[in-house]
Amino acid sequence: MPAFDPVTERAGSRIAKDALRGKIRTSRAAVVDRAADDAARTELLLSALGEWRPACVAAYVSTGDEPGTADLLDAFAGWATVLLPVLSPTPSGPRRDPDWAMYEGRERLRAGLWGIPEPTSAPLGAEAVYRADLVLLPGLAATPDGDRLGTGGGWYDRALAGVGAPRWLLLHDDEVVASVPVDPWDLPVSVIVTERRVLRCG
Repeated sequence: MPAFDPVTERAGSRIAKDALRGKIRTSRAAVVDRAADDAARTELLLSALGEWRPACVAAYVSTGDEPGTADLLDAFAGWATVLLPVLSPTPSGPRRDPDWAMYEGRERLRAGLWGIPEPTSAPLGAEAVYRADLVLLPGLAATPDGDRLGTGGGWYDRALAGVGAPRWLLLHDDEVVASVPVDPWDLPVSVIVTERRVLRCG
């Protein structure tokens, strides 16, 4: 039996992940009624909360073909502090650590790194996410057990390491799959919300 080579193993995982990401992004680009799907996911997620109203939610602003979060952010902001990632460089250079800032409405967003919208409010530091009672994070696919395929940067796996809040993921229904390639540092999710259903993982 050949010896285990962690470098080769990581390279194989990366190739498999990138292949699946490409397939899903192509599928997302072909979605016809994006607004209806977003509205259905929003309704299902808010209904799944029941009477629970988390006081602090760490979320993100969707872009491009991602399942939409705009209406969810506004709904969360009605009762919670909403934290969003801050990615744009500081005056001294690129950010080396994850950072977060408060969502203060759509009109208070700006284009950050790679055009990703981010708040114009003051950054609160990496530790701000530890206040979160709920984390809404992006992804491209997941399994019913909660294994998640991220977008490829590893930002959330670093930013959420040690954060105990449940992690919820928005997907299209056909992005819930039997298996995804995972690495030891990939964080699982607690709940998946699609336009058709809510899956509680595990």
